[in-house]
Amino acid sequence: MIVLKSIFKWILIVFSVLVLLLYIFDYDYILKGVRVVYFTGHTTAFIDDTPYFDTHTIKKGEKQLWALHSSYNKISATKRLDSTNIALETIAYLIVKNDSIFFEQYAENYSSKSKTNSFSMSKSIITALLFKAIDEGYIMDLEAPVNQFLPEISGKYAKEFTVGDLSSMSSGLDWQESYSSPFSITAKTNYDSNIRELMLGLEVDEKPGQSFKYLSGATQVLGMVIEKATQKTLSNYLSESFWKPMGMSEEAFWQLDSEESGLEKAFCCVASNTRDFARFGQLWMKNGKWNGKQLIPENLAVKAQMPRFSESPEYGYGLWLSDYKDKKITYMRGILGQYVICIPEDNVMIVRLGHRRSSPVKNKAGKDFSIYIDEAYNMMNQLD
Repeated sequence: MIVLKSIFKWILIVFSVLVLLLYIFDYDYILKGVRVVYFTGHTTAFIDDTPYFDTHTIKKGEKQLWALHSSYNKISATKRLDSTNIALETIAYLIVKNDSIFFEQYAENYSSKSKTNSFSMSKSIITALLFKAIDEGYIMDLEAPVNQFLPEISGKYAKEFTVGDLSSMSSGLDWQESYSSPFSITAKTNYDSNIRELMLGLEVDEKPGQSFKYLSGATQVLGMVIEKATQKTLSNYLSESFWKPMGMSEEAFWQLDSEESGLEKAFCCVASNTRDFARFGQLWMKNGKWNGKQLIPENLAVKAQMPRFSESPEYGYGLWLSDYKDKKITYMRGILGQYVICIPEDNVMIVRLGHRRSSPVKNKAGKDFSIYIDEAYNMMNQLD
């Protein structure tokens, strides 16, 4: 018994010292990461994590219903789609054809109302908010300098980078995009209680506007610019700019760094449902127009869906791009295989949400991306 007490005492001492060291060296956010992830039985970020964070509510207005296709759910999922959905733990798969829901399927315990984490699909939403802010005169244009709004950010090129550089992922920020190390700035931004202070401490150490480099920090800084320019929280601005005008079916939630700081994690973490995520796809498909009303300038919506850099044709402004099957495809993408895939030439949109994805290759989506497209067309072709 004495030996056990001694072992327990030393374990407690070691644990206390480790916790103290985390606080001393400013790694205490790791404790929150451990509590949110490992203490809930997970090993990485997961789609149902919103209840473990402080949030702002994105309020909805008058609900607008999606039209249902005349062949709604009359065609079954293909065997290949079913096997892929099982293997990658898909929780929602939806096809919109000619502005009507053609097919939708949900995993057990999930439905069209289930709210799950958007992860980096929010980067596309932030760009839509940027375009809205430009349209409303809060921000001059894509060439507006960031230091006009956030003069605290320093570095050799701090006075040169623009809001367009942030949206197109060519910011020049000193940032290492890493999802595996708990000590990375990416992990810290996800779990820290004051990411505003963290972002304002960044430096612009590479010449901006020269080439594509995917950095979550760029979107977080852009979110702070929009907040500063509009003098509104991102959640409130999203509500009044899109959630209400587009008749979203449900209120949504945006994760914060903390209730005290109150800053939305702009680079990720809007919790919403499949049908409402699809509305953003529809907005891009119609070049910024919703039900006949231009919510964001058409020229900017078109620009977002074109590569800024010829050597990086996979990205525009806040949106991923693909030429799969020789089609011009625009898509929103999250780290666990969250997709809103828009194929304007066929007036087709595919939404997939789930727990896992295929590994991406050199900034391009993995094999799952092509499977979701192929099988959607195989199902629609059964009507011909």
